[in-house]
Amino acid sequence: MRLRPIWICAGLLPAAAFAQDAETIVLPPMAVTASPIAGDQPGSFLPVTEIDRAPISASPARSLGDVMRDEPGLAASTFAPGASRPIIRGLDNFRVRIQENGFGAGDASAFGEDHAVPLDPMAAERIEVIRGPASLRWGSQAIGGVVNVINNRIPDRLPDRAVKGQVSGAWNSGSRGWDGSAVGEMRAGNVVVHGDIFGRHDADYSIPGGRRQANTGVRTDGGALGVSWIGDQGYVGTSVSRFTSLYGIPGGEAAVLGTQIRMEQTRWASRGEYRPGSGPIRSVNYWLGYTTYRHEEMGGEFLEDGSVGNRHTHGGFRNQSWDGRVEAQHMPFATRFGELNGSFGLSYEQENIRTTGEFFEFLPPNRTQRYAGYVFEELKLSPVWRLQAAARLEFVNIAGSTAAFPAGNLPTDPDQELENASRRRSYTPASFSLGLLRDLPWAMQARATAQYVQRAPSAAELFSRGAHDASGTFDIGNPNLRKEAATSFELGLSRRDGEFRFDASAFYARYDGFIYRALTGNSCGEEFSSCAPGSGGEFRQVAYGQRDASFYGLDAKAEQDVMQIGSGTAGVSGRYDFVRAEFANGAGNVPRIPPHRLGAGIWWRSASWNASLDYLHAFDQTRTAANETRTNGYDLLGLRVGYTAQLGGGRTANFAVIGSNLLDSDVRNSASFKKDEVLLPGRAVRLLATFTF
Repeated sequence: MRLRPIWICAGLLPAAAFAQDAETIVLPPMAVTASPIAGDQPGSFLPVTEIDRAPISASPARSLGDVMRDEPGLAASTFAPGASRPIIRGLDNFRVRIQENGFGAGDASAFGEDHAVPLDPMAAERIEVIRGPASLRWGSQAIGGVVNVINNRIPDRLPDRAVKGQVSGAWNSGSRGWDGSAVGEMRAGNVVVHGDIFGRHDADYSIPGGRRQANTGVRTDGGALGVSWIGDQGYVGTSVSRFTSLYGIPGGEAAVLGTQIRMEQTRWASRGEYRPGSGPIRSVNYWLGYTTYRHEEMGGEFLEDGSVGNRHTHGGFRNQSWDGRVEAQHMPFATRFGELNGSFGLSYEQENIRTTGEFFEFLPPNRTQRYAGYVFEELKLSPVWRLQAAARLEFVNIAGSTAAFPAGNLPTDPDQELENASRRRSYTPASFSLGLLRDLPWAMQARATAQYVQRAPSAAELFSRGAHDASGTFDIGNPNLRKEAATSFELGLSRRDGEFRFDASAFYARYDGFIYRALTGNSCGEEFSSCAPGSGGEFRQVAYGQRDASFYGLDAKAEQDVMQIGSGTAGVSGRYDFVRAEFANGAGNVPRIPPHRLGAGIWWRSASWNASLDYLHAFDQTRTAANETRTNGYDLLGLRVGYTAQLGGGRTANFAVIGSNLLDSDVRNSASFKKDEVLLPGRAVRLLATFTF
């Protein structure tokens, strides 16, 4: 198996992906699309966690965040099975950019933990998590990293066959659910047509003790159609995709009232590349996308006698967004220090958020515009030394409205009403990054990166001002927030090939004006006038604030080939990660931080079979923020067995059995607002079949 910094995950990989010899198993090379340099070699030291199609298919997760939850350095919000957003080293929401093939998600998932990411794992060929210099290519909203879902909805190269595709289906005992997907491509001359569809139907999932976690059902479907013309000097293509989902919100009153969210998204996208073949410019690329998104939150309500009334729509969110970028890569040229290669670009993003019904009080309509220019350069100092540098300058305009809240976020009058006033904020975040790579003996690589990144606050952080039913919170923004700035450093050491393979990274980040969202200890009803100290109200009050903070931690993972058993190779694996986050001057801990985690596994892989047994222990999380409770640790045991049959003519059939949480442990996620009310899934078995032609 080949590991690229940070990780390629291979809990279950089709045997066709492996080239076996007597010593080890090596994955074929794959382009690092995170790199702004076309043709970048697999040795790139860009910090990238890469999750391939096989482990994505094997996962019982029903959302993008949950697919990545147990990888070193990664976690998920796990608010609901249909709504779980990725967390990177303790950072989430507006610090983690989620995108598909370079296009922003165009959703509302960062505006509330109950909002789904409209990118289903079944539509992904692989997922990249990007940090370091290359993340500046995507904007300061990626201050914590970028999660890029990659598929071929806009083909950029001619396939090796006239017709090719894949069909897969799975059943999950824990949710009594089915899911399936199909993808195909057809070539006619220089034209390539791509199509894909997917769907899932899950009931409430099981939890330890033979129970079900109420209101956790998910129904999702979607698909895309794309077409490209591909020539000798580039390509141009377009696609239209659709995503719909209906999912429940578990825990507390949301489960009692049967709260559900129905969402849909439609995206038009176009991409292209032109390679002149001569002159100073190697290639010019463009991205242009338009997305319409909407969701409605539905559920009952309590009547005066305490019973639950009829279901109705409480309100919802709308987002119309544009996402465009033009990027040029210059030809490599010699300098007195070595060969210089790089790219530069311009980008524009616009989000128009509109709320309806009760959510007009939670977040009034707002508009965000971002203009940016960036540059990324790589200098090859010698055969063993490389230097990377990136810089980005943004212009951010945010227009909306909010109310003026009194000190302490409590009403000064029992009949006090909030009155909106228009607000407009402008920011100019500037960021830069440096990275250094050194090839070492024994096929190792050492890397070091340093970044200074500024981030403008989001509309929700500035203008939130009311109750949010599904999340059970009364959110209070701060329109006076200034830019957030982070100075961070990372050291890494890796070995990608050989019998012993590993990757380890240590990081430290110092935040000037870290924007946080924390429980205040107050609670509220629907109106601000009802807010009072204590927990007697329907909604927990949370407020945005700003305070200096520091984050530091470690991600590490390793594999060792042990022996040949039969026609395959057996080995062991290990992993460890943690993140520590605290406010400056002894002001306490940052809220909702994942715990220390330690894991180990054994595996055996051959040309037709692969099997693994993995164990992960999460320690107690006792370093909590104000008004948070501690979270007990847990143990996860997983088993995977897969078989690949070669059918001839490039066709294969893959079958797998995947067992998750086999110890039936009580699992609570310290990073979730719902962790005291909601257990994560218990013991489950997933049966998976995939046919490739």
